[in-house]
Amino acid sequence: MSSSKALPILLSSHSPDQTTIVALPVTRGLLVGEFTRHEVKHDYNAATASHCMPLIGEEDRATLRERFDSGLASYVNLIVFTKGTDCRFCKEVAQIAQELSEIDPRIRSEVLDADENPDRTAQLGITRVPATAIVGSADYRIRFYGTPAGHEFSTYVQDIINVSRADPGLSQQTLESIKRVDRDTRVQVFVTPSCPYCPRMVLMGHQFAMANERIHADMVEALEFPELVGKYGVLTVPRTIVNEKHAVNGLLPEPLFVEFLLHSVGLLESVSPALAQRLEQTEVEASSHGNYDHDHGEQGQE
Repeated sequence: MSSSKALPILLSSHSPDQTTIVALPVTRGLLVGEFTRHEVKHDYNAATASHCMPLIGEEDRATLRERFDSGLASYVNLIVFTKGTDCRFCKEVAQIAQELSEIDPRIRSEVLDADENPDRTAQLGITRVPATAIVGSADYRIRFYGTPAGHEFSTYVQDIINVSRADPGLSQQTLESIKRVDRDTRVQVFVTPSCPYCPRMVLMGHQFAMANERIHADMVEALEFPELVGKYGVLTVPRTIVNEKHAVNGLLPEPLFVEFLLHSVGLLESVSPALAQRLEQTEVEASSHGNYDHDHGEQGQE
């Protein structure tokens, strides 16, 4: 295991629905759920996958095989975008998709270099790497930016099942509310692999995207994109940003997330006391940590 660079790791806060990001020097090779990240050369391709140490163990493969046997309804494509250089975890992201495709033939993986495939990159709206688009009979605008490891792996698996079934799995009331969104809307949920509250927010965002073609929903792994952490003032996760400027911290119940989304796109002028309290709390947390530089360029893995 290499020990070259420091990596921000997650420390639990005292909040019941969010965790706090604190930068601490740790050795390279961070255990996140069932996966360990290592320093690697980023020359991954499908032909060399068989020579990589498996990221998904045999017991987990057996569990996933059973789940896919009962849950999948049709084919799903995992389209992974990488770069040949300056992409720290591209290899792991591609390898996870490849290993899932080996578990069930209805899951197909495709690895593309973003620089060498500008048309596909633009078509799927990929803005940075590593990125994964989960596409079924339609593109439901579900994106993972960074490694779907740790707690986020469960969301990744559930998204695959939902996309295969072309069913977001939302209540009729939520579906009717989400369909009110009549303008292009981007939802970004910042996460870390160790955050137990993040997967539900990511899954709901992706479910909303499946329910309305005007919604795009991204999981953003905060540890892999520090420039975005600075841009959006991410100190706790999950932190959800709608259309670049509306933010809320923590895990929201589904009705409150729907209300936040509708309020953020201008379809609700007033909000419930519960949402007002959460938005006020988010503002207090931001102000208590001082101002952030929102003007620096996005560098690194774009």
